[in-house]
Amino acid sequence: MCRPEPPQAVIFDLDGTLVQTREASWRVFEKVSATHLLGVTTPEQFYEMFANNFFVSLRELCRDAEHARVVEEDFMRSLGADYAPLMIPGMVDVVKALVPHATLAVLSSNSTEVIRRILRKNTLEYCFGHVFGGDVEPDKAKGIQRFLGDAAQGSGRRCQAFYDESAAGGAVPAGATAIITDTVGDVEAAVKAGIRAVGVAWGMHTEEQLLAAGAEFVAIWPQEILAHLFSNTAEASACVCPAPQIVATPSSQTPSATVPPRVQRRVAGAKALQARITPHQPQAAQAHSTSVPRSGRAPSVNGAEFGADSELLLAVRLAMP
Repeated sequence: MCRPEPPQAVIFDLDGTLVQTREASWRVFEKVSATHLLGVTTPEQFYEMFANNFFVSLRELCRDAEHARVVEEDFMRSLGADYAPLMIPGMVDVVKALVPHATLAVLSSNSTEVIRRILRKNTLEYCFGHVFGGDVEPDKAKGIQRFLGDAAQGSGRRCQAFYDESAAGGAVPAGATAIITDTVGDVEAAVKAGIRAVGVAWGMHTEEQLLAAGAEFVAIWPQEILAHLFSNTAEASACVCPAPQIVATPSSQTPSATVPPRVQRRVAGAKALQARITPHQPQAAQAHSTSVPRSGRAPSVNGAEFGADSELLLAVRLAMP
């Protein structure tokens, strides 16, 4: 099957996705639960509340609508005062790497005040064009719809205060939008809205739970998010699945236009490696550097194997179907 094109918009969950939230958020909620007699006494009970929309789970613990309102206000106030999580290592770089390629947004159950504080502390506030906090939109599914319905959401930011007025603007299709999240509830909301869902394994829910909920992929490391979303970098915009073809080794007689770009990049990289190593070869070794020995081992220079030609052949071989 063809892989989806890289997304034009990426929505990030905050807690458990961008920041380390398990212990930090539980310490805040533990006091709220005890004060309002909610019956949540262990971290595991708290984490399970994120299997659904968190605020829906919270309201189910309350006696009535008024009790729910008081509890929510106390929890949000406590988050604003006491919640100070650290970023997930590597996620700052992931966000900044995405800025040139997609409009970025934050969709979180946390308050806008907390989101602002965390993003500013990590110099990410101007990387995001949209922020939907729990005090603005408690329902994640509605938050996704609000983002998709914004006629100008295609105009994002490039880590500067002003918006990118040179961008095409306009609404980004649902299929070209992806959410990065650590919870089953967010994945289910994304699937319902018709957008792509990518999970992360370091948050509230496990890889198995996220995949079962409908995530197309679950990243074990932050950098896998970039590798998964942008691995399809074919120049053609249309998704095409050609029949497998034998790729010949490029030569001086082979027009570069007939060699797939993927092969050209691999061969160019191998040649660059060869060029860096070759000047250090003794002349005798250079005389034999145009072929691979029958033994299958690369020639050695001063006792060290010289593998530039092997790298070149390997690059072409890896590019073959």
